[in-house]
Amino acid sequence: MSNSFNTTSLCDPSDRICVAQLYEQEVIVVPVLLLAIFLGTLLTLCFLRLCSKKEVDAVTTHHTHSHHHTHRHHTDNELNAQRHSTNSRHHAHRQHRHSRQHLQGIDAPPALNPLEYEVVPMTPQTQNSKPSSQLAAPPLSTERQHESFQLITPLPLSFAMKQDNDVTLYRATMDRKAVVLRVLKETANDREQQNFLGFAHFLSELGPHACLPAMLGVVTVRSPLIMVLEELENRDLLGFLWRCRQDHQGVGKPCDLTEKRIFTMAGQIASALEYLHSKNCIHGNIGARSVLVGQDLSVKLWGFGPAYHRRTEESSAGKEMEMRKWQAPEVLARRPFSYSSDIWSFGILLYEMVTLGEPPFPRIMASELLQYLQRGNTLKRPANCSNSLYSIMKECCQWRPQDRASLAEVTSKLWLGSWDILLI
Repeated sequence: MSNSFNTTSLCDPSDRICVAQLYEQEVIVVPVLLLAIFLGTLLTLCFLRLCSKKEVDAVTTHHTHSHHHTHRHHTDNELNAQRHSTNSRHHAHRQHRHSRQHLQGIDAPPALNPLEYEVVPMTPQTQNSKPSSQLAAPPLSTERQHESFQLITPLPLSFAMKQDNDVTLYRATMDRKAVVLRVLKETANDREQQNFLGFAHFLSELGPHACLPAMLGVVTVRSPLIMVLEELENRDLLGFLWRCRQDHQGVGKPCDLTEKRIFTMAGQIASALEYLHSKNCIHGNIGARSVLVGQDLSVKLWGFGPAYHRRTEESSAGKEMEMRKWQAPEVLARRPFSYSSDIWSFGILLYEMVTLGEPPFPRIMASELLQYLQRGNTLKRPANCSNSLYSIMKECCQWRPQDRASLAEVTSKLWLGSWDILLI
């Protein structure tokens, strides 16, 4: 009340200028000072924050420069090695492109890319979970000596064969017979040696069969370790089918691959697969890449690597993901391999043979194949495929495993089909 009284006594209430001058310090000066202090504090904080960031950047740059200076010599060596590796790959790629003009089953013809629409995952390889001591060596009755072989020449890899840095293939003669030598590198450690011998033992346990390549011996006395197998002159069926595709285009010697021949070849493969199942062995790798062709166009089933690894390792279904277009739906769904999943893959093999090596489901991404099959889709009938052969193909590739034909039924129909064609 005193304040109001002072104001009234000093100024006329109607004189606003007098009142403003009287309260100038409280109304104008103090708020301005407070605002100035706030702005100054805000600018100071921003400045300090900016300086701190510059110091951190300077320290980081200095540390990076020092680290780079310390390891410059090693980095230069690595870069030189990378340049050398890149140049080598470019040189190999030029040679690869040049070799496509002379097809010998090593690569696909230019018009066919078997991995088109494929997405090959980069999956880490799991280590063998069993100790080396648990892997058995092959029987000594198959022991051979290094001096048994003559005319040894390197055997080039076909497209169907994977590059293996541990094993090198050679063509040779033994007892006047053409053989293939699987030679383990001399620098192999104990685990690699035991794995090599374990695979030889696995093959010997399968026993002889007319439609399986014969293992003729094993060299275990001294390094390098060698596995001796019979040679089939036309090598893998996939390369053979590609050569037939070129022959049909007027290149080279005509390829005598009639439908009767397909029935006969397929019957031999089915016979080998039926024998394996009787030995409680699921192949799990059926495809043209896993079949070998002899000079008389007889065929023998090969490609036992995945079957051996499933016996010696803790592997899950679908581990061989790069071949998933040949795998049954339940395997694509990461369920275990079974005898019926081999029958599905056999139906895909029939498709390869009829189409001269065309990849199955060529317009479907491998990652979308399971959904494609779930919608009721199946293999399309090739233009040159007979009703009898296509019906066998469909019976093998039924969605439900229990609906697929048995191997005995498939074998019977294949032999019957070959005789029907012969009578016609």
